[in-house]
Amino acid sequence: MDANTVSGRKQPFIYRLPVISHFRTSVGLQRAMLVTGLVLSIGFLLTTVLAPFIAPYGFAQLSDASGTFPAQQPPSAAHIWGTTVGGYDVFSRVIWGARAAAVVIVVAVVMSIFLGVALGLLSGYFGGWLDRTLVVIADAIYAFPSLLLAIVMSIVINHGQSSFWGGIVACSISISVVFIPQYFRVIRAETIRLKAEPYVESAKVVGASSVRIMGRHIFKNATRTLPLIFTLNASEAILTLAGLGFLGFGIEPSSAAEWGFDLSKAIADASSGIWWTGIFPGAAIVLTVLGLTLVGESINDLNDPRLRGRRKSGGKTPAGGPDSNGAQAALEAESRVL
Repeated sequence: MDANTVSGRKQPFIYRLPVISHFRTSVGLQRAMLVTGLVLSIGFLLTTVLAPFIAPYGFAQLSDASGTFPAQQPPSAAHIWGTTVGGYDVFSRVIWGARAAAVVIVVAVVMSIFLGVALGLLSGYFGGWLDRTLVVIADAIYAFPSLLLAIVMSIVINHGQSSFWGGIVACSISISVVFIPQYFRVIRAETIRLKAEPYVESAKVVGASSVRIMGRHIFKNATRTLPLIFTLNASEAILTLAGLGFLGFGIEPSSAAEWGFDLSKAIADASSGIWWTGIFPGAAIVLTVLGLTLVGESINDLNDPRLRGRRKSGGKTPAGGPDSNGAQAALEAESRVL
Protein backbone atom coordinates (compact mmCIF):
# COMPACT_ATOMS: atom_id res chain seq x y z
CA MET A 1 0.00 0.00 0.00
CA ASP A 2 1.39 3.42 -0.94
CA ALA A 3 0.66 7.01 -0.04
CA ASN A 4 -2.05 7.27 -2.69
CA THR A 5 -4.18 4.52 -1.19
CA VAL A 6 -5.83 4.14 2.19
CA SER A 7 -7.31 0.77 3.16
CA GLY A 8 -7.17 -0.30 -0.46
CA ARG A 9 -9.01 2.78 -1.73
CA LYS A 10 -7.43 5.51 -3.79
CA GLN A 11 -7.27 8.86 -2.06
CA PRO A 12 -9.08 11.89 -3.54
CA PHE A 13 -7.14 13.75 -6.18
CA ILE A 14 -6.68 16.84 -4.00
CA TYR A 15 -4.88 14.75 -1.34
CA ARG A 16 -2.43 13.49 -3.97
CA LEU A 17 -1.37 16.95 -5.13
CA PRO A 18 2.18 18.11 -4.34
CA VAL A 19 2.52 20.10 -1.10
CA ILE A 20 -0.89 18.90 0.14
CA SER A 21 0.26 15.28 0.17
CA HIS A 22 3.53 16.38 1.78
CA PHE A 23 1.66 18.32 4.46
CA ARG A 24 -0.47 15.27 5.32
CA THR A 25 2.62 13.09 5.80
CA SER A 26 4.70 15.66 7.71
CA VAL A 27 5.06 15.82 11.48
CA GLY A 28 6.98 17.80 14.06
CA LEU A 29 9.77 20.07 12.82
CA GLN A 30 9.20 19.07 9.20
CA ARG A 31 5.59 20.24 9.38
CA ALA A 32 6.64 23.47 11.11
CA MET A 33 9.17 24.18 8.34
CA LEU A 34 6.62 23.40 5.65
CA VAL A 35 3.91 25.55 7.24
CA THR A 36 6.31 28.46 7.74
CA GLY A 37 7.42 28.24 4.12
CA LEU A 38 3.83 28.03 2.90
CA VAL A 39 2.78 31.07 4.95
CA LEU A 40 5.64 33.16 3.56
CA SER A 41 5.11 31.91 -0.01
CA ILE A 42 1.35 32.43 0.09
CA GLY A 43 1.93 35.91 1.51
CA PHE A 44 4.22 36.65 -1.43
CA LEU A 45 1.61 35.38 -3.92
CA LEU A 46 -1.19 37.37 -2.30
CA THR A 47 0.95 40.50 -2.35
CA THR A 48 1.56 39.92 -6.04
CA VAL A 49 -2.11 39.51 -6.88
CA LEU A 50 -3.39 42.28 -4.60
CA ALA A 51 -0.61 44.79 -5.28
CA PRO A 52 -2.94 47.39 -6.90
CA PHE A 53 -5.15 47.31 -3.79
CA ILE A 54 -2.38 47.19 -1.16
CA ALA A 55 0.04 49.80 -2.53
CA PRO A 56 -1.17 53.34 -1.80
CA TYR A 57 0.83 54.79 -4.72
CA GLY A 58 2.23 53.70 -8.05
CA PHE A 59 5.76 52.33 -8.23
CA ALA A 60 6.97 55.47 -10.05
CA GLN A 61 4.60 57.99 -8.43
CA LEU A 62 6.31 61.11 -7.06
CA SER A 63 3.34 63.23 -5.98
CA ASP A 64 -0.32 63.21 -5.04
CA ALA A 65 -3.05 65.76 -4.40
CA SER A 66 -1.11 67.26 -1.49
CA GLY A 67 2.01 67.86 -3.55
CA THR A 68 5.38 66.32 -4.34
CA PHE A 69 6.66 63.61 -2.02
CA PRO A 70 9.62 64.69 0.15
CA ALA A 71 12.90 62.88 -0.43
CA GLN A 72 14.33 60.54 2.23
CA GLN A 73 11.45 61.16 4.60
CA PRO A 74 11.42 58.74 7.58
CA PRO A 75 8.40 56.48 8.14
CA SER A 76 5.29 58.54 8.84
CA ALA A 77 1.53 58.38 8.53
CA ALA A 78 1.66 59.49 4.90
CA HIS A 79 4.51 57.10 4.00
CA ILE A 80 4.56 54.22 6.46
CA TRP A 81 7.96 52.95 5.27
CA GLY A 82 9.37 56.36 4.35
CA THR A 83 10.55 57.62 0.97
CA THR A 84 13.69 57.15 -1.11
CA VAL A 85 16.26 59.70 -2.24
CA GLY A 86 14.25 60.08 -5.44
CA GLY A 87 11.00 60.70 -3.55
CA TYR A 88 9.40 57.30 -4.18
CA ASP A 89 7.22 55.68 -1.52
CA VAL A 90 9.20 52.69 -0.17
CA PHE A 91 6.13 50.67 0.80
CA SER A 92 4.62 51.00 -2.67
CA ARG A 93 7.93 50.11 -4.35
CA VAL A 94 8.27 46.95 -2.25
CA ILE A 95 4.69 45.86 -2.95
CA TRP A 96 4.96 46.44 -6.70
CA GLY A 97 8.35 44.74 -6.69
CA ALA A 98 6.67 41.50 -5.66
CA ARG A 99 4.70 41.51 -8.91
CA ALA A 100 7.80 41.95 -11.07
CA ALA A 101 9.56 39.14 -9.18
CA ALA A 102 6.58 36.79 -9.55
CA VAL A 103 6.25 37.40 -13.30
CA VAL A 104 9.97 36.77 -13.84
CA ILE A 105 9.81 33.56 -11.78
CA VAL A 106 6.85 32.18 -13.74
CA VAL A 107 8.20 33.04 -17.18
CA ALA A 108 11.78 31.93 -16.41
CA VAL A 109 10.89 28.64 -14.72
CA VAL A 110 8.25 27.71 -17.33
CA MET A 111 10.75 28.32 -20.13
CA SER A 112 13.39 26.32 -18.25
CA ILE A 113 11.05 23.41 -17.60
CA PHE A 114 9.84 23.26 -21.19
CA LEU A 115 13.32 23.21 -22.73
CA GLY A 116 15.04 21.25 -19.95
CA VAL A 117 12.43 18.48 -19.89
CA ALA A 118 12.27 18.18 -23.69
CA LEU A 119 16.05 18.00 -24.07
CA GLY A 120 16.40 15.64 -21.10
CA LEU A 121 13.84 13.21 -22.55
CA LEU A 122 15.47 13.20 -25.99
CA SER A 123 18.98 12.87 -24.62
CA GLY A 124 18.21 10.13 -22.11
CA TYR A 125 16.02 8.07 -24.41
CA PHE A 126 18.00 8.14 -27.67
CA GLY A 127 21.53 8.45 -26.24
CA GLY A 128 24.39 8.28 -28.74
CA TRP A 129 25.90 11.39 -30.28
CA LEU A 130 22.85 13.49 -29.35
CA ASP A 131 23.26 12.62 -25.68
CA ARG A 132 27.00 13.31 -25.69
CA THR A 133 26.54 16.66 -27.44
CA LEU A 134 23.81 17.88 -25.09
CA VAL A 135 25.72 16.74 -22.01
CA VAL A 136 28.82 18.64 -23.13
CA ILE A 137 26.76 21.79 -23.78
CA ALA A 138 25.03 21.48 -20.39
CA ASP A 139 28.37 20.99 -18.64
CA ALA A 140 29.82 24.02 -20.42
CA ILE A 141 26.89 26.21 -19.36
CA TYR A 142 26.99 24.86 -15.83
CA ALA A 143 30.69 25.69 -15.55
CA PHE A 144 29.95 29.43 -15.66
CA PRO A 145 28.88 31.27 -12.48
CA SER A 146 25.11 31.65 -12.71
CA LEU A 147 24.98 35.39 -12.03
CA LEU A 148 27.82 36.12 -14.46
CA LEU A 149 26.08 34.09 -17.16
CA ALA A 150 22.81 35.95 -16.48
CA ILE A 151 24.61 39.30 -16.78
CA VAL A 152 26.17 38.31 -20.11
CA MET A 153 22.81 37.14 -21.46
CA SER A 154 21.10 40.33 -20.26
CA ILE A 155 23.67 42.48 -22.05
CA VAL A 156 23.38 40.42 -25.24
CA ILE A 157 19.58 40.51 -25.26
CA ASN A 158 18.77 44.12 -24.40
CA HIS A 159 22.01 45.84 -23.37
CA GLY A 160 20.99 45.57 -19.70
CA GLN A 161 17.87 47.79 -19.81
CA SER A 162 14.46 47.67 -21.42
CA SER A 163 10.74 48.30 -20.99
CA PHE A 164 8.67 46.32 -18.49
CA TRP A 165 7.81 43.36 -20.72
CA GLY A 166 11.07 43.64 -22.61
CA GLY A 167 12.94 43.55 -19.31
CA ILE A 168 10.79 40.68 -18.04
CA VAL A 169 11.54 38.61 -21.14
CA ALA A 170 15.24 39.49 -21.08
CA CYS A 171 15.61 38.65 -17.38
CA SER A 172 13.57 35.47 -17.83
CA ILE A 173 15.72 34.27 -20.72
CA SER A 174 18.87 35.12 -18.77
CA ILE A 175 17.68 33.09 -15.79
CA SER A 176 16.33 30.27 -17.98
CA VAL A 177 19.77 29.69 -19.51
CA VAL A 178 21.07 29.10 -15.97
CA PHE A 179 18.27 26.68 -15.02
CA ILE A 180 17.92 24.59 -18.18
CA PRO A 181 20.98 22.39 -17.41
CA GLN A 182 19.51 21.54 -13.99
CA TYR A 183 16.22 20.28 -15.42
CA PHE A 184 18.09 18.59 -18.26
CA ARG A 185 20.33 16.63 -15.89
CA VAL A 186 17.49 15.44 -13.64
CA ILE A 187 15.15 14.42 -16.47
CA ARG A 188 17.98 12.76 -18.44
CA ALA A 189 19.08 10.67 -15.44
CA GLU A 190 15.50 9.60 -14.72
CA THR A 191 14.82 8.81 -18.39
CA ILE A 192 17.90 6.58 -18.57
CA ARG A 193 16.63 4.69 -15.54
CA LEU A 194 13.06 4.39 -16.76
CA LYS A 195 13.80 3.24 -20.31
CA ALA A 196 15.27 0.04 -18.85
CA GLU A 197 12.06 -0.75 -16.95
CA PRO A 198 10.07 -3.83 -18.06
CA TYR A 199 6.97 -1.86 -19.02
CA VAL A 200 9.02 0.30 -21.42
CA GLU A 201 10.63 -2.79 -22.94
CA SER A 202 7.17 -4.30 -23.34
CA ALA A 203 5.95 -1.17 -25.12
CA LYS A 204 8.86 -1.46 -27.55
CA VAL A 205 8.08 -5.13 -28.21
CA VAL A 206 4.45 -4.42 -29.13
CA GLY A 207 5.63 -1.76 -31.60
CA ALA A 208 4.91 1.49 -29.76
CA SER A 209 6.65 4.48 -31.33
CA SER A 210 9.39 6.40 -29.53
CA VAL A 211 7.15 9.46 -29.27
CA ARG A 212 4.39 7.42 -27.63
CA ILE A 213 6.77 5.73 -25.21
CA MET A 214 8.35 9.04 -24.15
CA GLY A 215 5.02 10.84 -23.88
CA ARG A 216 2.93 8.10 -22.30
CA HIS A 217 5.31 5.92 -20.28
CA ILE A 218 8.38 8.00 -19.41
CA PHE A 219 7.30 11.65 -19.22
CA LYS A 220 4.86 11.25 -16.32
CA ASN A 221 7.27 9.22 -14.20
CA ALA A 222 10.35 11.29 -15.05
CA THR A 223 8.77 14.62 -14.10
CA ARG A 224 7.59 13.74 -10.60
CA THR A 225 10.42 15.71 -9.00
CA LEU A 226 9.61 18.95 -10.85
CA PRO A 227 7.57 20.49 -7.98
CA LEU A 228 10.64 20.17 -5.75
CA ILE A 229 13.04 21.64 -8.33
CA PHE A 230 10.53 24.41 -9.13
CA THR A 231 10.43 25.68 -5.54
CA LEU A 232 14.22 25.65 -5.22
CA ASN A 233 14.73 27.32 -8.59
CA ALA A 234 12.06 29.93 -7.85
CA SER A 235 14.05 31.15 -4.85
CA GLU A 236 17.24 31.13 -6.92
CA ALA A 237 15.44 33.10 -9.65
CA ILE A 238 14.58 35.84 -7.15
CA LEU A 239 18.21 36.06 -6.06
CA THR A 240 19.42 36.16 -9.67
CA LEU A 241 16.89 38.86 -10.56
CA ALA A 242 17.89 40.85 -7.48
CA GLY A 243 21.55 40.48 -8.43
CA LEU A 244 20.86 41.73 -11.96
CA GLY A 245 18.91 44.70 -10.62
CA PHE A 246 21.54 45.46 -7.98
CA LEU A 247 24.24 45.62 -10.66
CA GLY A 248 22.07 47.66 -13.03
CA PHE A 249 21.35 44.91 -15.58
CA GLY A 250 17.75 44.19 -14.64
CA ILE A 251 14.43 45.79 -15.53
CA GLU A 252 14.48 49.48 -16.38
CA PRO A 253 13.73 51.21 -13.03
CA SER A 254 11.21 53.56 -14.65
CA SER A 255 9.30 50.56 -16.06
CA ALA A 256 8.80 48.53 -12.89
CA ALA A 257 9.76 48.33 -9.24
CA GLU A 258 12.56 45.85 -8.58
CA TRP A 259 13.94 44.97 -5.15
CA GLY A 260 17.57 44.57 -6.25
CA PHE A 261 17.67 47.99 -7.88
CA ASP A 262 16.11 49.67 -4.84
CA LEU A 263 18.62 47.92 -2.61
CA SER A 264 21.53 49.19 -4.70
CA LYS A 265 20.28 52.77 -4.43
CA ALA A 266 20.02 52.40 -0.67
CA ILE A 267 23.74 51.73 -0.19
CA ALA A 268 24.60 55.43 -0.12
CA ASP A 269 21.76 56.06 2.36
CA ALA A 270 23.11 53.57 4.91
CA SER A 271 26.15 55.68 5.74
CA SER A 272 23.84 58.63 6.49
CA GLY A 273 21.68 56.71 8.94
CA ILE A 274 18.80 56.35 6.48
CA TRP A 275 17.92 52.72 7.14
CA TRP A 276 14.38 52.44 5.78
CA THR A 277 15.28 52.63 2.07
CA GLY A 278 17.34 49.44 2.25
CA ILE A 279 15.95 47.32 5.06
CA PHE A 280 12.47 46.82 3.59
CA PRO A 281 13.39 45.69 0.05
CA GLY A 282 16.17 43.58 1.61
CA ALA A 283 13.70 41.99 4.03
CA ALA A 284 11.32 41.28 1.14
CA ILE A 285 14.06 39.37 -0.70
CA VAL A 286 15.08 37.43 2.40
CA LEU A 287 11.55 36.46 3.46
CA THR A 288 10.46 35.44 -0.04
CA VAL A 289 13.56 33.34 -0.64
CA LEU A 290 13.27 31.83 2.85
CA GLY A 291 9.64 30.84 2.26
CA LEU A 292 10.30 29.18 -1.08
CA THR A 293 13.43 27.46 0.22
CA LEU A 294 11.62 26.06 3.27
CA VAL A 295 8.91 24.63 1.05
CA GLY A 296 11.45 23.07 -1.29
CA GLU A 297 13.63 21.63 1.48
CA SER A 298 10.57 20.24 3.28
CA ILE A 299 9.41 18.50 0.11
CA ASN A 300 12.92 17.13 -0.35
CA ASP A 301 12.96 15.70 3.17
CA LEU A 302 9.50 14.19 2.84
CA ASN A 303 10.38 12.58 -0.49
CA ASP A 304 13.31 10.79 1.16
CA PRO A 305 12.15 7.86 3.33
CA ARG A 306 15.41 8.11 5.29
CA LEU A 307 14.62 11.70 6.31
CA ARG A 308 10.85 11.50 6.62
CA GLY A 309 9.63 12.06 10.17
CA ARG A 310 7.92 9.43 12.26
CA ARG A 311 4.40 9.73 13.54
CA LYS A 312 4.05 10.42 17.21
CA SER A 313 1.58 7.58 17.72
CA GLY A 314 3.60 4.39 17.93
CA GLY A 315 6.74 5.92 16.40
CA LYS A 316 6.03 4.31 13.05
CA THR A 317 6.97 5.74 9.72
CA PRO A 318 3.93 7.00 7.75
CA ALA A 319 2.58 4.47 5.29
CA GLY A 320 4.19 5.42 2.05
CA GLY A 321 5.15 8.88 0.94
CA PRO A 322 4.71 11.26 -1.95
CA ASP A 323 6.30 9.12 -4.62
CA SER A 324 9.51 8.55 -2.76
CA ASN A 325 11.05 5.92 -5.03
CA GLY A 326 11.09 7.80 -8.34
CA ALA A 327 11.68 11.20 -6.77
CA GLN A 328 14.57 10.04 -4.63
CA ALA A 329 16.22 8.23 -7.53
CA ALA A 330 16.13 11.40 -9.62
CA LEU A 331 17.45 13.55 -6.78
CA GLU A 332 20.30 11.11 -6.12
CA ALA A 333 21.10 11.03 -9.82
CA GLU A 334 21.16 14.83 -9.90
CA SER A 335 23.49 15.01 -6.89
CA ARG A 336 25.89 12.57 -8.55
CA VAL A 337 26.11 14.47 -11.83
CA LEU A 338 26.42 17.81 -10.06
